[in-house]
Amino acid sequence: MQRFRFIDLFAGIGGFHQALAALGGECVFASEIDPACVSVYSDNYGVDSAHDITRVDATGVPEHDVLCAGFPCQAFSKAGGQRGFHETRGTLFFDVERILRHSRPKYILLENVRNLVSHDGGHTWTVIQDNLRALGYRLTAAPLIVSPHEFGIPQLRERVFILGVHDPARIDVPLEARADGATAKNATDIYSIVDSDVPVGDFGISEYEERILSAWDEFHGGVDLNTIGFPVWAEEFKSDRPIDGLPGWKRQFIEKNRALYSRNQKFIDGWLARHDDLRDFSPTHRKFEWQAGESIDSLWDGLIQLRPSGVRVKRPTAMPALVAMVQIPILGKYRRRLTPREAARLQSFPDDFKLDSNNQRAYKQLGNGVNVEVVKHLARLLFDQG
Repeated sequence: MQRFRFIDLFAGIGGFHQALAALGGECVFASEIDPACVSVYSDNYGVDSAHDITRVDATGVPEHDVLCAGFPCQAFSKAGGQRGFHETRGTLFFDVERILRHSRPKYILLENVRNLVSHDGGHTWTVIQDNLRALGYRLTAAPLIVSPHEFGIPQLRERVFILGVHDPARIDVPLEARADGATAKNATDIYSIVDSDVPVGDFGISEYEERILSAWDEFHGGVDLNTIGFPVWAEEFKSDRPIDGLPGWKRQFIEKNRALYSRNQKFIDGWLARHDDLRDFSPTHRKFEWQAGESIDSLWDGLIQLRPSGVRVKRPTAMPALVAMVQIPILGKYRRRLTPREAARLQSFPDDFKLDSNNQRAYKQLGNGVNVEVVKHLARLLFDQG
């Protein structure tokens, strides 16, 4: 596709912008209500995105060939209440529709969380599909579900993308675009985007975190299971409380914990004594999840997350999805957390991209964004359709 014009709705820090500009596009309008994101967008692209889409007059939006929108996902996310169109943020899709109704650009490229497809028994997707088709857009038979790892980027982040071409005469003919990537789930390497010489500084783990992680590494190395296929709950090691009334899944986990203790009692009793029965561990950190299979032998060779469900260890092939409000994973090898620059690489932003100077805001902005390389790939597929 030769030079084209695009608009960037719910623009964030400009993942869509980064991708489409690289393909020859010119951004003629951007919309974002977060002041910090507006500032980052302006610093990088020289475009003022400070427009509230709910108040934008569609007739004032410049002509464009492509409409991009990562419309807010909280209303459809499993992490939220999943209220969808019953919630105000869910209805922001209809502001996208309002712009489309007036402008009818040739192409649309929309992004949302994976749960959009199944939300409300599929009704949410049906409503979106019906509204877009009513405006004359041909769509793929189903939304495309794509993760950066499929393209060699070490992040597991499935997202839904809706591709459309304005072709009213053939709206009943689905687009044939396929987004199949070539890279398997565990074929990437997180260290491909990690800097080996980062001063620990603000990214280092605390003394408390070092202590709990060292304790669990000792535990993993001392019990008779290298691959622990169930969550370890230390409170169950010496417990004899009745479990008959508990849900089946919970009874099963408790039984496995008690059997693990029974087989390894001498080691575990010594381990608990050396660590003061975990008295200064928070209740969450008395739980442990090994999800690295046999790919590593030590916690310190893996990726570590301190989650509500416990201390989780994963193989260092790919990062879990960057999520705006979740704790940043720990790189066991370096005993530190991922830096904002490394997080930006997981979203395929170039190293000369100017991040927010506040690290927590930068993490949040990147977690809310789209992956640049994924958008490039899908935009090329889209442009090949017409």
